[in-house]
Amino acid sequence: MPGGFIESQEGELGEVRIANDVVSTIAGLAAIEVEGVAGMAGGIAGGISEILGRRNLSRGVRVEVGEHQAAIDLFVIVHYGVRIPEVAWRVQENVKRQIETMTGLEVTEVNVHIQGVQLPQAERTEESRVR
Repeated sequence: MPGGFIESQEGELGEVRIANDVVSTIAGLAAIEVEGVAGMAGGIAGGISEILGRRNLSRGVRVEVGEHQAAIDLFVIVHYGVRIPEVAWRVQENVKRQIETMTGLEVTEVNVHIQGVQLPQAERTEESRVR
């Protein structure tokens, strides 16, 4: 729809409109709630995916929204050692549930694109060579 808004409901008092960015933010928050998700991938710059903080969640999400339906693409980074298909399935379920509950839109697709794996932070146990 023009202006980046979807029409959600029309009643006696007027209409309720939800911005596409709201749907993107809901999807991003729902994705990072899932255990095993390290963060949202903001895109490829120089071959390296950057992990985005909570305030930029909609940058790792692409939505197509109609009057009654939505299709979502999520670009995520997972923690090392998780079962990727299992994490992706839980992301799909949580995103679908949250968007449908909060907006009333029917979610037709939730595509999860794994953009990278976050490795565990190596503990520094070696001593410095210089003092």
